[in-house]
Amino acid sequence: MSVNDFLDYLRDERNYSARTVEEYGDDLQKFEAFFKSLDAALTWDTVDSDVIRDWIESMMDKGNTTTSVNRRLSAVRSFYRFALSHGQVAADPAYGIKGPKKERPLPQFVREADMDALLDESMWDMGKYEDVCARTIILVIYETGVRISELLGMDDSAVDLSACQLKVTGKRDKQRIIPFGPELRDALETYMRMRDAVVEKKSPALLLSAGGARMAYHAARREVKKHLTRICTIEKRSPHVLRHTFATAMLNNGAGMESVRKLLGHSRLTTTEIYTHTTFEQLKKVYESAHPRA
Repeated sequence: MSVNDFLDYLRDERNYSARTVEEYGDDLQKFEAFFKSLDAALTWDTVDSDVIRDWIESMMDKGNTTTSVNRRLSAVRSFYRFALSHGQVAADPAYGIKGPKKERPLPQFVREADMDALLDESMWDMGKYEDVCARTIILVIYETGVRISELLGMDDSAVDLSACQLKVTGKRDKQRIIPFGPELRDALETYMRMRDAVVEKKSPALLLSAGGARMAYHAARREVKKHLTRICTIEKRSPHVLRHTFATAMLNNGAGMESVRKLLGHSRLTTTEIYTHTTFEQLKKVYESAHPRA
């Protein structure tokens, strides 16, 4: 059974680029070196599924990324499919073998101390509508965890200042009620009072541009990024990072997973569970810096 025949097939019949064919050849060469290191008598047609699984485990143990492991596994799968279709093997040992799951990146969030600094009124020109509006956007997302699309879709009627509640319409038009505290109530009152005084209202929306229309997504995102840049250097400085920050702060301060799920509007608890990894990473850092034997 010839690997060269397979590479010729990729080049001549599948029209793969020379670089791609070279990468396939390199991946197959690495696999062959691995199974020969286990048993010099092993050949491509005597390799079984356990050998392939051992190879995957070996690559992960050596620190290879899931992306590179899955790419190499894909090359072996393709080779064995080719060999099976040409009658060179009786069975495909790679069939049904799943590669490692791709790591989900931990959500980025802003430290609570940095958020406290940013939201202090001394950081803003409270006589300027654009500043008051931007601060309100940031505070609403940080205090309630709403999506930016949900916030921009809100009308004044969704805000109950006396009960300190927001009526949020989420994905698939599902509605939820989110409570908020006196700081956000005061900020919303300040914002709405200034908005009604200086902006000619052309929409029932809660958040208005200076021209009176419902605020656009790109404008809100730009404001959030601009002001987060003032207090942090994380790579992502988007409204969604504020949502991550809300969830992380809630869990760090004792909120239950199910409560956070409902506030975020997640339909499944598994979607919320990614934030436990964030808080655990924070816990590890505290432990490593504080424990004398860490």
